[in-house]
Amino acid sequence: MTMKAQEGVTPDAPQIETAALSPAASLFHSLSDPTRLAILRHLSLGEHRVVELTAHLGLAQSTVSKHLACLRDCGLIDSRPVGRASMFSLTTRDELLDLLGAAERLLALTGDAVDLCPTYGATGRAGDEE
Repeated sequence: MTMKAQEGVTPDAPQIETAALSPAASLFHSLSDPTRLAILRHLSLGEHRVVELTAHLGLAQSTVSKHLACLRDCGLIDSRPVGRASMFSLTTRDELLDLLGAAERLLALTGDAVDLCPTYGATGRAGDEE
């Protein structure tokens, strides 16, 4: 079965559109973990060392470090050495807070329905952890 392309639309337009949205999908994937969101929220208050984040989150140092590495690789946080420790901070605090605020407003409007999604909601995530 062949589909006739709409006038002015190339047959590979959906592939081009999908490719153009890849960076946005990667950004949202980097924000898809509750621990990474908690780290970002805590860093919005200012710089913190791993030991402070570990104490705040109640998680193992290795777990926090793994998430910090992910966030740094995504360009969302940066670090600077202070003695033998590193201080972590947000790279674009205002823009990130705007994005998270927009997400909170959207969740309020949808009644947190996305959390009921069998694939990406709380139940789906719990199945991934088993």
